[in-house]
Amino acid sequence: MSQVSRRPGLSQISLIFACGTALFSDGYANGVIGLVNTLLLRIYGPEQVTSNYSSTILSVTFAGTIFGMLTFGYLSDRLGRKFGMMTATGIVAFFSLLSAASSGAHHSVRGLLDMLSFCRFFLGIGVGAEYPCGSVAASEQSEEPGIDKNAQHRWFALATNTMIDFGFVISAVVPLILVLIFGENHLRAVWRISLGLGFIPAMCVFLWRLRMEEPTRFKKDSMRNAKVPYMLILKRYWASLAAISATWFIYDFITYPFGLYSSTVTNIITGSDATLVVVFGWAVVINLFNIPGTVIGAFVVDFLGPKYTMITGLLCQATIGFIMSGLYSKLVSHIAAFAVVYGVFLSFGEFGPGNCLGMLAAKSGPTAVRGQFYGIAAAMGKVGAFAGTWAFRSIVDAFAKAHPDDPTIGQTGPFWIGSGLAVLSAAITFFFVRPLSHDGMEREDREFRSYLEANGYDTTQMGLRGETETVDSSAGDEKPEGA
Repeated sequence: MSQVSRRPGLSQISLIFACGTALFSDGYANGVIGLVNTLLLRIYGPEQVTSNYSSTILSVTFAGTIFGMLTFGYLSDRLGRKFGMMTATGIVAFFSLLSAASSGAHHSVRGLLDMLSFCRFFLGIGVGAEYPCGSVAASEQSEEPGIDKNAQHRWFALATNTMIDFGFVISAVVPLILVLIFGENHLRAVWRISLGLGFIPAMCVFLWRLRMEEPTRFKKDSMRNAKVPYMLILKRYWASLAAISATWFIYDFITYPFGLYSSTVTNIITGSDATLVVVFGWAVVINLFNIPGTVIGAFVVDFLGPKYTMITGLLCQATIGFIMSGLYSKLVSHIAAFAVVYGVFLSFGEFGPGNCLGMLAAKSGPTAVRGQFYGIAAAMGKVGAFAGTWAFRSIVDAFAKAHPDDPTIGQTGPFWIGSGLAVLSAAITFFFVRPLSHDGMEREDREFRSYLEANGYDTTQMGLRGETETVDSSAGDEKPEGA
């Protein structure tokens, strides 16, 4: 009896992971390119692989990601979640292989870097598409029958942000293993295989999704066959969207530079002559600290709620950042101490905003425009990441120039600024982001329909004709988080 009763829940949980697991590709793609840049620098030297080229390769991925988020946010609402998810995984798989095969005319280094940048842009489109398609579908699957109400937020976090963080870890492990296999005299094979292996998880998820159907919420409340009343929607949701977008911008401005440059930071600490095994090994250690943060946060979020879990993580992260800034000189003299504290700094980021931003974006808007709501908020986050990757070096240089007598002050700059921004983000969340409850999307859709009807909109045209599944709309409202 108990075995039979568990099956719907297990089956539904697997669908949540089928929707969200492709975000592993985001973590892998964004993590591995930082280490690939280190390899390219070692192979071709700073004369050909300049700092501008390294930043460009990173930045074009973000540009493609922003384009993918905005474009597929619209397409996921108009054409369906499954269409967006299948297209996204196909793009990621193809351009992962093409990135690995990058080459310039007459084997020129500049041509190779240009080709790699081109591929990374289109890879970014596929990665960006996963956010408003896969994450949104995962959020809708998390409220399907068979999912424990008190675990809805948990499964969403584990299927999305935890997968991203796991991708970051694997993106550091893979180059390390390949360096151990091929040695430092065959680094060309290492960077090409590291990029090419991104094809495997993308294709696995593609096959996993083949037999999926659209989520019940999309079938019932989609506006795929109706005119979308954007002015009414904007009037109701603009404040919530603006607050979530601002906090996501700040979080990615802080997180992505620190994550992407972890190998650079450890290279500085361990010495420029350190072997790649040492540098990549420390990058693995640092990335591993993301995992306990996101996993513990996933089990906390259903109790504190996304809003207050996010605030807790931000304030803890800011505290650790200020400590690192003040004690930087002492910490870097003990590499293990630096790695632990730096890892805890990243871990609190995953505990709070890493887990909760996507959740807030996916569950604060109505199903009819959920993909676009999420896509805009996530795109603003990537704009922050884009700005952060360029600002990181400028911040370091500015602090170093301001204090030429202190050789370590430049590296403390990002921690001072990042910690201050974390406090600002916590304040925005407290004052402008509304709490979420379990089964909140179902209630939000009911209230949205009532709002539209009160403003003269014909809601009978909503939903997918002939596919709408019966959804129990008589369920009582849950208390909001923190109540």
